[in-house]
Amino acid sequence: MTFEILGIDHVVLRVADQERAIAFYEGVLGAKVERRGERNGLVQLRAGRSLIDLVVAPPDETKGAHNMDHFALRIEPFDEAAIRAHLAAHGIEAGELKSRYGAEKEGPSLYIEDPDGNTVELKGPPAG
Repeated sequence: MTFEILGIDHVVLRVADQERAIAFYEGVLGAKVERRGERNGLVQLRAGRSLIDLVVAPPDETKGAHNMDHFALRIEPFDEAAIRAHLAAHGIEAGELKSRYGAEKEGPSLYIEDPDGNTVELKGPPAG
């Protein structure tokens, strides 16, 4: 194995009413809004060492299996070439390497899909 899972970095939920969802996660569960994305409307709430991200989706797309956009696993070490080789050996193609914001701030990540089509983000350590 070329890396170890350290934990869940974040989960992205597709919600019909973002303010209602924020009220629930803040008021009921105690999470706190940490960041609001001005370009994409994403709201990120701190949940301990992890984040819960909320994105608005049309109401018909927030029922059942379609309400989770993706989840991110924090992995270490993050050696892109070794990760890609490991995934390729299992017939899995990874997406483009990008720096993305997560529970530990900006850092490298790759997207893959599990056998059922769920999107999984492999998230590396914070940059710098």
